[in-house]
Amino acid sequence: MQFETFFSAQSFFLWATFAIALVMGAVVNKTNFCTMGAVSDWVNMGDTGRFRAWLLAIAVAMLGVVGLEYFGFVDAGSAFPPYRAGQLIWAENLLGGLLFGIGMTLASGCGNKTLVRLGGGNIKSLMVFAVIAVIAYFMVNPFPGSDQTLFTVLFYDWIRPLAVDLGASQDLGSVLVRENPLTGRLVIGLILGVVLLVIIFKSADFRRSFDNILGGLVVGLAVLGAWYVTSNVSIDLDGEQYSLQSYAQQWDFLADSGEGKPADTRPLAPQSFTFINPMGQTLGYASAGFRETYLTFGVMALLGVIAGSFLWALLSRSFRFEWFASLRDFVNHLVGAVLMGFGGVLALGCTIGQGITGISTLAIGSFIAFGGIVLGSALTMKVQYYKLVYEQEASFMAALISGLVDLHLLPKGMRKLEAV
Repeated sequence: MQFETFFSAQSFFLWATFAIALVMGAVVNKTNFCTMGAVSDWVNMGDTGRFRAWLLAIAVAMLGVVGLEYFGFVDAGSAFPPYRAGQLIWAENLLGGLLFGIGMTLASGCGNKTLVRLGGGNIKSLMVFAVIAVIAYFMVNPFPGSDQTLFTVLFYDWIRPLAVDLGASQDLGSVLVRENPLTGRLVIGLILGVVLLVIIFKSADFRRSFDNILGGLVVGLAVLGAWYVTSNVSIDLDGEQYSLQSYAQQWDFLADSGEGKPADTRPLAPQSFTFINPMGQTLGYASAGFRETYLTFGVMALLGVIAGSFLWALLSRSFRFEWFASLRDFVNHLVGAVLMGFGGVLALGCTIGQGITGISTLAIGSFIAFGGIVLGSALTMKVQYYKLVYEQEASFMAALISGLVDLHLLPKGMRKLEAV
C-alpha cells in the first residue's frame, strides 16, 4: 500500500482503521462478545461459550500474526505500544491486569464493551469512558506546569525496578529460540494456535453457537487486519520507501513545510486494537481543539467501534438509553472506571489490547496481563457472590479467601464460608 504523499497515506491509515473498527463494533454488539461476560459465565454458571469465543479471537490473531510476520507482512517488533520490549515489566503487567479485571467487573464491561454499550445508548458508559480517559491521559502525560505524571508519582519508583531484562525482545520466540526467533515465533505460534483451536471446538455447544463463533472470528480477524494495514502503509518518495513513522520522524528533512506534522510519531507505528490508552489520546485530541495532528489510530478505533455498535443497535432496534439504577450502581461504575484507567495503562493494554493484540505477538508480558485480568475479574465475582448470599455474615476477607479456594489458589482447609 504505497502512496505518493504523507497525507494520502495517513488518510488511508486512519480510515482503514475506522472501517475495521466499525465492523468489529457492529459484530461485537450483535454477538454480545464480551470478555467480562465470558469470565462471568464461566465463574458463575460454568458456561464457557463466550470464553471460548475470546480464545478463538486470540487463536485467529496469533496464527495470522506469526504467519504474516514470517513472510514479512506484519512488523510486530516495532509496535506501539512496545509489547515485545526487552524489559519485562512483569509486576506492572500483573498488577495492572488485576486492577483492570476488578475494574471491568465493577463497571460492567471492559474498554471495548464500554464503547459498544455507549454506541447502544448506555449513557452510564459515557461516565466510565470519561473517567478512564482522564486517568489514562495523565498516566502518560504530565500535569499542567509539571513534568510529573500519575505513573511517575504513584508507581515508577517502586514498580519499575522490578522489571527483568530479557535482552532484545521478550517474545517467546526470542526467549526460547534465540538463534532464530522468527522461525521460533512461527513454530510456537502455530502450536499454541492449533492447541487453542482444538480446545475451543472440542465443545459441541460452542460448535452450535453461531454468534460465539462469529464474534471470535471477526474480533480475531479485526486485530489481524489492523496489524496488516498499519505494517504496510508506506510513502514512495523518489523511489525510496518510508513508513508513516519514519517519514514523520524525518519531517524537517522530507516535508515541504511544518504544516500537518503529527504531534506524536509513536501512534504511527505498526499496531492493532487496544482501548484504554486511546481513550486518553481521545481526550488529548479533544483538548487540542480536534486538530488533525492529534488524530491517531486509537482515536479512530474508538470512533469506529462506537459507530459500528450504534448502527447495529439501530438496525436491530435494540438502541435504548440506560442510566444508573441506583447510587450504588453509580459508585461501582465510578470505582471500576478508575481501576480500569490505572490498570489498563499499567498492564500496557486491556482485554483486547493485551488479551488478544498483545498475545498475538507472543509477548510474555501479555500472557501475564491476560492472567491478571482473568484472575482479578473472577475473584471479584466470587467475592460479590459470597457477599450477596451471606450478606452481613460474611466479611470481605472471608469472602476473598473462600473465593481463592474456589479458584483452586488456596487449599480447601482454608475455606471460611461454605461453597455456594
